Amino acid sequence: MMERLQNILSHAGVASRRHAAELIESGRVTVDGLVVKEPGARFEPGGVKIKVDGRLVGGEEKKRTIMLYKPVGVVSTMSDPFGEKTVGDLIAGQIAERLVPVGRLDKESEGMLLMSNDGELVNRLTHPRFEHEKTYEVKVAGRWSEEKLKILRGSVTMPDGYETRPCPVEVECVFENNTARLVFKLREGRKRQIRYMCSAAHLVVLELKRVQVGKVRLDSALKPGEWRDLSAQELEALQ
Repeated sequence: MMERLQNILSHAGVASRRHAAELIESGRVTVDGLVVKEPGARFEPGGVKIKVDGRLVGGEEKKRTIMLYKPVGVVSTMSDPFGEKTVGDLIAGQIAERLVPVGRLDKESEGMLLMSNDGELVNRLTHPRFEHEKTYEVKVAGRWSEEKLKILRGSVTMPDGYETRPCPVEVECVFENNTARLVFKLREGRKRQIRYMCSAAHLVVLELKRVQVGKVRLDSALKPGEWRDLSAQELEALQ
């Protein structure tokens, strides 16, 4: 099946689709020896030789997946045109393989972010049809009521008109200072979804932390900015 060149690079773990498009447009990608600058150009994966900066895509690079504790204030990309600190900066010089973020976390959010060069795994964890559950711990501010919990658990209309699906939300603790800690379990990942859900319930998000993807939980020994390789058991659980 023919695929867009930027998608082939993304599935191969070279870069995110957006960054792959930038690589292509800058003339750093060749197909069978010819420079291709159109991200939407279609080719048969495996039927052509694709190189980035002269390096063969899909070569002998060992598959590697890590768990990173993304801190607040860091963007979930390998590079940023505006000079923001990125997750790429956090692993620069430490990892030889070309890893890409598996999904995203908002700049204001923290917690578990997987990074990998395993294209099949990246696709499995990011494609909507697989519906991998992600768990978030969220501290909110606002006068609490059971009615607000009903709103959070129900459908919420996003700014672009998309209507979210109902999802499990549990109350971990309600504090005396009009704050509460909630646990969200999502099988869809629209941009800033939890923040919009909370806004619909007249709650302000103070802290948002992703603590689990599928059956794999954020390692409690990791501090913000630290990472470790996934174990064989964790990789199997993600499959």
